[in-house]
Amino acid sequence: MSASNTERGAWSSKFGFILAAAGSAIGLGNIWKFPYITYQNNGGAFVLVYLICIAAIGMPIMIAEMMIGRRTQKNAFGALRELGGKWKFLGALGVITGFILLSYYSVVAGWTLEYFFKSLAGAFNGLSQQEVGALFGEFVGDPFRQILWHFIFIALTIGVVVGGISSGIERVTKTLMPVLFVIMIILMVQSFMTGGGGQALTFLFRPNFSELTFDSVLEAVGHSFFTLSLGMGAIITYGSYMKPKDSLPRSGLIVCGLDTLVAIMACLVIYPIIFAFDLTPTKGAGILFTTLPVIFAKMPGGAVFGPLFFILVAFAALTSTISLLEVVVSYCIDELKWKRKQATMIVGAAIFVLGILPALSNGAVDSLSNVNIFGKASTAGIFNTFDYLVSNWFLTVGGLLTAIFVGWRLSDSLKDKEFHEGKNTIIHYKIWDFMLKFVAPVAVALIIIAVIFLGKEFN
Repeated sequence: MSASNTERGAWSSKFGFILAAAGSAIGLGNIWKFPYITYQNNGGAFVLVYLICIAAIGMPIMIAEMMIGRRTQKNAFGALRELGGKWKFLGALGVITGFILLSYYSVVAGWTLEYFFKSLAGAFNGLSQQEVGALFGEFVGDPFRQILWHFIFIALTIGVVVGGISSGIERVTKTLMPVLFVIMIILMVQSFMTGGGGQALTFLFRPNFSELTFDSVLEAVGHSFFTLSLGMGAIITYGSYMKPKDSLPRSGLIVCGLDTLVAIMACLVIYPIIFAFDLTPTKGAGILFTTLPVIFAKMPGGAVFGPLFFILVAFAALTSTISLLEVVVSYCIDELKWKRKQATMIVGAAIFVLGILPALSNGAVDSLSNVNIFGKASTAGIFNTFDYLVSNWFLTVGGLLTAIFVGWRLSDSLKDKEFHEGKNTIIHYKIWDFMLKFVAPVAVALIIIAVIFLGKEFN
């Protein structure tokens, strides 16, 4: 094995790759965004459409990204350069996207640690939702705590990635992912004991298609793409550490299944509480940091289940941040020939420095909080500007071009060979190829059209 390959590393097992890839996909969006948009779109019918979109849009692109990585055994930039020459710009876009996304994602991830310790200390006991909301506003407006938690989360992420693939990322995700599922099951059981479980199940799984609108379908299309960490180079990078005989269809199916399972479980943690206490989920971070702390403080056993919930969210965030950092680190190892430790420390430090801007743009520094490049209320502040650019442009363009590149640019013989490598091919090649060539690009293009012409925002 060459020195470069030694620095890159590889997964020690199929199970390790699947958990790591699932960890990359499972993040904050599963635990707060999916419950919110599902509630806003009336449950049942939306969930059914979402599941169809995962199968027809998300999974084909995920398998395509795994294929690019496994075929070349290179980072996103190097992989696209090898397979597509001038298409290397698409790989560069993935590296840039991972860099920017991690800079502000780690800020929100840091909030979960603050709220874990607040819940542990009983800081929300006896407070109204308005008082908890004011507490959240005070927290995000505190420059010291914003930078501190951002730094701590980046440091945790660096600590994992510097250990390499099998000894760092794989080892940690093999621990965190099972723990994450155990915590979710415990929280689901406790949540159902509030008395709102039956209503939650009915809402989530009984479709009423008369309540399904065009916007609902568009939201399902968008989230089915965004939830799987597509278009940012993460799955290409993780795929580059796969063994040649690992089955792409089987791996893609399992990763998509685990990601969807966590999203559904998150609903079954949150909805029984919401229905039992007659609350309405709020958009964005509100449900996590202003609504649920109040409920946990009132619930029997809330002193245990509140901290447990926030550590769950922190674990989900960490499995995503390590994949984002690895995208950029892998580029530096392959293209710049840096050692892993050097690459991880330098890239991690650079992302921390960039992340100071969004960390201070939620009220801590007026000039950063009020800047508005796109002239929309929702894009005011550096944090929201970064999120708007990444979610609505970088990821969608990256995903669209990936589908086009693999679907139309790569030869059928190459795709067929890669698709059938390994055992247990459970998805028919021609179905996957059709979805990748025709369904996925049209669906992702629809997202971009909605952003441009309908003013729709996916973030």
